[in-house]
Amino acid sequence: MRHTSVEFLAQKPVGEHEVEIVERKGVGHPDSICDAIMERVSIALSREYLQRFGTILHHNIDKAFLVAGGADPAFGGGRILEPMRLIFGDRATARVNGEEVPVADIAVSTAKVWLTENLRFVDPNEHVTYDVQIKPGSPELVDIFSREVAGANDTSAAVGYAPLTQTEEIVRRTEQLMNSRTFKEDFPEAGEDIKIMGFRQGQELQLTAAVAFVDRFIESEAAYFARKKALHDVVQEFILQHTTFDKVTLDINTLDAPGRGMGGVYLTVTGTSAESGDSGQIGRGNKVNGVIALNRPMGTEAAAGKNPVSHVGKIYTIMTHQVAARIYEEVSGVREVYVWMLSQIGAPIDQPKIAAAQIIPARTARKATVRRQALEILERELANINFLTRELAEGRYPVV
Repeated sequence: MRHTSVEFLAQKPVGEHEVEIVERKGVGHPDSICDAIMERVSIALSREYLQRFGTILHHNIDKAFLVAGGADPAFGGGRILEPMRLIFGDRATARVNGEEVPVADIAVSTAKVWLTENLRFVDPNEHVTYDVQIKPGSPELVDIFSREVAGANDTSAAVGYAPLTQTEEIVRRTEQLMNSRTFKEDFPEAGEDIKIMGFRQGQELQLTAAVAFVDRFIESEAAYFARKKALHDVVQEFILQHTTFDKVTLDINTLDAPGRGMGGVYLTVTGTSAESGDSGQIGRGNKVNGVIALNRPMGTEAAAGKNPVSHVGKIYTIMTHQVAARIYEEVSGVREVYVWMLSQIGAPIDQPKIAAAQIIPARTARKATVRRQALEILERELANINFLTRELAEGRYPVV
């Protein structure tokens, strides 16, 4: 019998708090690059293991560091002085019954494909070097994969919630707009390294955006500020059309200072600050629901790159958000819900130490009915956890 729990919270939903702060990092942010590539490597390894051995073997590619390189941006186009360095960790099965698995080759080739697909001006052969530090796993953790029922790879906790607030939604959608294909057609100078910080106080929203402009499209300081203004107006209009706040303010690249030439503008050669200004690390990017919401409880796990079979740091992190969404959507009288899960290393992944829902109910909610239905959803989703792990192995759920 699973250990599940439902309790009711006597508090306001986050969207009704006086102050709310939400962040999102775009696909070209150094932290997002690490998360996305290591997740893609995990998917590639899972596919290789399945094709060759019929099962997913032990791996956790959830340690990575992107060391910033050196660049000399300039109006009209600058140059890269030193490539970025992508360091891969941590553990993966590289030999099975004497047969080698080319883990390093898979990691590097996967990274190059991702860079080509997602960063328009980064040449994966010239602008990045690769340092693969992926080693074999410990015997006990490797043995988990040969047991009849997959056991948890770690003693780990996760928390998810639903629904997103209006602030969380617009922060996520604003970055997605600015990194969309159609937006890049209109504003090719907007690089992929975009970060949005949202601050709501009452019914007033202020967004601060950092956008790495690509220098080859900007011929002068005047052109930079003209294009920034045009970009600002389009994004501001989008925000106004998709929110109901009383007031919305958007600021872009607030470090800019007219009259200071290259010292007063945010220009890059490749569209990412990782070329020279900022290194990246896995686990520091967006949470699995696409935002970094400071008003919410957050787990400490980096979901990206962890194996989809036994590592609850990945499975539960995604599952808690999914279960929270299903409780919110399926149960009448739920204003907001938080779902918590805690594993114990070695225990079956469908048998967490605790799976708990915390619910902010509507005034008219029938709590006994809400409790019963929420418990049924917890039981149902845990019983079907293998469907989730298979879909994770196929990369069906984004984790950045």
